[in-house]
Parts: sequence; C-alpha cells; structure tokens
Amino acid sequence: MSQSSADQGFRPPQQARSRESLQKVLAAAEHVLASQGFEELTVAAVAEQAGMSVGAIYRRFSGKNQLLYAVKDQLLAQLESGVGEALGSAEPGLRGVVGAFTRALAGTFARHDRIFSELLDNQRAEGRDRGLQALATIQRDFVEAARPCLEEIRRADGERAIRMTSRTIIGSCVHRAASGRFWSDGLSWDVWASESTEMALAYLESA
Repeated sequence: MSQSSADQGFRPPQQARSRESLQKVLAAAEHVLASQGFEELTVAAVAEQAGMSVGAIYRRFSGKNQLLYAVKDQLLAQLESGVGEALGSAEPGLRGVVGAFTRALAGTFARHDRIFSELLDNQRAEGRDRGLQALATIQRDFVEAARPCLEEIRRADGERAIRMTSRTIIGSCVHRAASGRFWSDGLSWDVWASESTEMALAYLESA
C-alpha cells in the first residue's frame, strides 16, 4: 500500500497473517466489483465473498469508500511497479523501451479489465489524485528509460516527442479501459499493445 492509503485513514498491517487477511478482503472486493458492479459493492457483499464477518471488515475499513480506495490504490501500485520493472528489464533501444511500456500497461489493465472501468466511473476526488499520481509516475519512468534512445528519434525535439508518446499511450490505454464496455475495438490487450507500439515508433522515427 502507498502513503496515499495512510492519508485515507487506512494503516497497512505489519504482521504476515494480517497482510494475508487484507489481501483476502481486497480480492473479495475486486471480485464483487468485477462481477456485480459498483452499486452492489457493499461491506456485507465483500464480507460474504471473503468468508468473513461484517465486523471484521469494519475493523479494517471505515466503510465502502475507504475499501474502494484501498482496491484502487493496490491496483495502481501494481501498475507503477509493473511498468517500472518492465522498463528496467527492457531490451536495449527505442523499440525495446516502447514495447516494454505498452505491454506492461496492457498486462495490468488486462488482468483487471472490468475493475478499472468501474473505478474510473465512480472515483471520488482523492481517488482521482491517486490515479494522476500513478500516471505521472509511469510517464516519468518511460521518459527516463527512453532518454538514452534519443539518437534513434528523428524528430527535431526528441524530449518533447518522448513525452508526447508517453501521454498518448497512457491516454489510449485509460480511454480503452473506460469505454471498452460500450465501444469495443475488437482487439485483445496483447494486440492493442503491439499496435500501439508500432504507431508510437512510426511517430518517433519519422523525420
């Protein structure tokens, strides 16, 4: 859990058994959110899915909003770490960096496809701030990873082109997650990543 979780009044547990219990609660909340939607996400529904008492949930969370924030925070932390790890082990060169970035985004969104759309639809102000923080983090990581590849970029302003690429890929990914239920592009996340990589490289490598 990030510092943002603490800011929401939630303190991540220190003991292993408590951490396992927390993961059970968050997994149950994600299942309810994915299968039934935001309106049906209640503490009682999560408790039933987790096989726990309602009181056990309330001992950890003040209510639905704090629980929902914890789910979102965990998913965004996974996005941040996944992108960071992928860029850290990317193949050398511009294609390796761009491909690693798009695949890492696609992988996280694919694993939690329905969850992200529900969270985007129903986020509160503090949730938006956490989301923007995560997007800023992965954009910064991409720019830093791509900077050594500037000589491969044929555009006059390579730094600006790198930032433009990161914003475009991220924006496309978030838009796809938010609108996929109503406006499907018919692609798998893997194909989306491949196509997005090729479009980004075409832009970066054009004079």
